Amino acid sequence: MPAYAIAHLQESSPHPEIAEYMEGITATFEPYGGRFLVHATQHEVKEGSWPGHVVVISFPGIAEARAWWDSPAYQAIAPLRSRHVKGDIILIEGVSEGYDPTATAKSIREALPAE
Repeated sequence: MPAYAIAHLQESSPHPEIAEYMEGITATFEPYGGRFLVHATQHEVKEGSWPGHVVVISFPGIAEARAWWDSPAYQAIAPLRSRHVKGDIILIEGVSEGYDPTATAKSIREALPAE
């Protein structure tokens, strides 16, 4: 099942370390089967607010996403970003092929108090 690293990064000022981070990040996730799905693209807010930028990196599974995040190669460059860009980053497992949300809806209905 695929997994994703999703970052919601706030606006930052240009800095040489951010450029260095961006130049090196791909080499840190490729050994784990990672690839960019979203990076340096504009987004359109439909509800709420979402300042900053979105980054999505896909991995074959959650084990690969965790291995990338914990890897010495990524941890060596992570401070280049974190010193200059605030944000939130999560690792999340995707849903399986053919996922049907009606099963989740059924569980919610079953958990509701009887009327």
